[in-house]
Amino acid sequence: MGRGVLLTSNLPQLQNLIKRDPAAYKEEFLQQWNHYDSIRQIFQINPDEQAQHFRELVSFISQVAQCYPKETADFPSHLSALLIEHYGSLSSDTRKTLVQNLVMLRNKDVITSIELLKSLFPLLPRTTSPVLRGFIRKTILSDIKNANMHSKNHKLNRAVQAMLFGMVERGMEGEVVGDKGKLRATTGPTSDRTANNGEDAMWAVILTKELWRKSIWTDAKPVSIVALGCFHPVMKVQSASIHFFLGSDDDKEDSDDEEEVWTDVRALHHRREINKKTRSGDKKLQKKLNVAKKKKHSHKNEPSTPNFPALQILNDPQTFAEKLYDILNRYDKRFSLDHKILVMQLLSRVMGAHKLCVLGFYTYIMKYLTYHQLRVPAILVALAQSAHDLTPPDVLTPVIRKLAQEFVHPGVGSEVIAAGINAIREVCRRQPWSMEDDLLGDLVEYRKSRDKAVTSAARGLLQLYREINPGMLKRRERGKDASIGMTKGVQPLAFGHSADAAVDIEGLSLLEDHLRKLREETGDGAEEDSEAAWKDWDVESDSESDSDSEGWIEVDTDGDDDIEVSDSEDEREESSSKMTEEQQLNESRVSTLATTKILTPADFAMLNDLRIQAATEAVESGGGSRAKRKLAALEANKKSMLQAGQEEGLFVSENDILGPRKKAKADYAERIASIEKGREGREKYGSLKGKKKKDAPSSSTNREKARNKPIMMILSSGAVRSKKKASLREKQQKLRAHIDKAKKSYR
Repeated sequence: MGRGVLLTSNLPQLQNLIKRDPAAYKEEFLQQWNHYDSIRQIFQINPDEQAQHFRELVSFISQVAQCYPKETADFPSHLSALLIEHYGSLSSDTRKTLVQNLVMLRNKDVITSIELLKSLFPLLPRTTSPVLRGFIRKTILSDIKNANMHSKNHKLNRAVQAMLFGMVERGMEGEVVGDKGKLRATTGPTSDRTANNGEDAMWAVILTKELWRKSIWTDAKPVSIVALGCFHPVMKVQSASIHFFLGSDDDKEDSDDEEEVWTDVRALHHRREINKKTRSGDKKLQKKLNVAKKKKHSHKNEPSTPNFPALQILNDPQTFAEKLYDILNRYDKRFSLDHKILVMQLLSRVMGAHKLCVLGFYTYIMKYLTYHQLRVPAILVALAQSAHDLTPPDVLTPVIRKLAQEFVHPGVGSEVIAAGINAIREVCRRQPWSMEDDLLGDLVEYRKSRDKAVTSAARGLLQLYREINPGMLKRRERGKDASIGMTKGVQPLAFGHSADAAVDIEGLSLLEDHLRKLREETGDGAEEDSEAAWKDWDVESDSESDSDSEGWIEVDTDGDDDIEVSDSEDEREESSSKMTEEQQLNESRVSTLATTKILTPADFAMLNDLRIQAATEAVESGGGSRAKRKLAALEANKKSMLQAGQEEGLFVSENDILGPRKKAKADYAERIASIEKGREGREKYGSLKGKKKKDAPSSSTNREKARNKPIMMILSSGAVRSKKKASLREKQQKLRAHIDKAKKSYR
């Protein structure tokens, strides 16, 4: 019997021999290849016939395909065509085998990443198996991640982004159905079942969000893909795209990482009670519990911030905002309130971040500004975020008047009044000229209220206008600093007016002197100095910036060795006046550094540190309260920038609108914490009265419990009332029954 006949029935052995010596066993491989080709043609007609043998042949050829590249050149296209064209008729095992072998061919570099992804992308919306869908998704993400590991693979990224863009764009021509009421297809059934439900677009948005979250794609193209999804007619695609820009925690639910899957602690304990008790089981349980506890604390400390970079790199944000408003206004009857609030929040954040004017939005939102409106705090947040200093005050004045009429009057509760005043304050913080003088005077009077939330809200509004425009307040409400400023002629600029043109960056002369001094000390040229500056382009963390500043900020004023310490007050005054004159000269001097050098983020961080040091020296030399206030402002600005970034002031939360409350409704975690705190110091399920104080532990009887009942509770009980209302006949029957029972017990 020939060796070919023997090896035909033992494919794993033939596979092993071919990998060792491909040339010696080429004839045997060609025999199996011809056999595969004939079975493939039969399999396309009848997928149920010889399915097991076909899967074995496919796995065999995938293992040795790299040994015979010319003979197996069409093999990947065969697998891809079977999956895409005959996916519905294949069994689940055959689908899984074909997908796994395609991935194997990619790992062996038989096919490229683009060829693999072109085969896998159409399968995501069609597959119904969670296991296979998770495998395909993980394969796509890991392949793109590995391709961009060391450097950006622009060719692959462009191809994948074009495919994702096409998946989103495919269903854009459909009619918007909405999510209010029953969802019904707008057209009849089609051959492509994904045309109506938007599965292609949904998966494109999910994958783009995941690649953005993992920092694999960080440019404007993935943002454009998700921005297109915000206008998709299917609501779930629209909602997922909006959540990407809002930066909510729902994004983490789409992650495929095992580390982000929450552990059910109660299920672990329940399984441990049922299964057999072993030491290894105890160790495994404790290990899982420790991991879950550590994960819980790590996620608890994670801040949830909006997706600032995605909002900032939007392409044509004005058109994007106008399209959002057009969808919101046109399909108002079809959307539910929750979805409309999502669109409002995204629209307001885009308007606030880019200082856009979509004037129709304020007319639209006015019909939702009522105190009995559901989720009105979220609507007020959207209103406040949409305002900015370029918004025309004429548009916001009716909105503020409507807020005052609906929220701030004696006919509503204190929480409603506080929310209304806080909302007005947030809008006026961004556009102060939208407030009217008489309305401001009425709102400020609420600082005399007895409710703490209302008082703090009115005081916040009063303090705001003391700082930005004290002329709108009454004379007795302006305060000392504002009154002094008004007497000196300090007036805020009206809307549309700007200050003098900026000719310099504040404090830039300090940085210029510092760099010149360093250049003189090192003796290097300007070219080497610029190269050294570009090395510190990124300011990664607080510690690095602090360490850099400690190494750089050693600015010694010229002539320190010549200063003589004297106790004379005249000499002190002369030295302090010289210091102030030098500072004024430095401030008035226009630096040319910005015109000769590209300032990096590290330079700006150094500039802030130099300004803080100069302000500290001014305070130590007796600069007065003005120098102290300037130092405090610089330090507070640096702290806020390090903690939350420069753009935190653009956005507000619902807590800013609601203000301090007496007792807010506790959530589930707070209630559980309160219950656990009450259980401290007592044994579990132990009753001292019924069980612990008796010789034989037992619970108390109903008769024992009835002794301690209040008399009014007993009188209103059903037993007492029925006894009072009983007739003579009923009393006789009850007495006779009692006598008979006593006789029986006596015998």
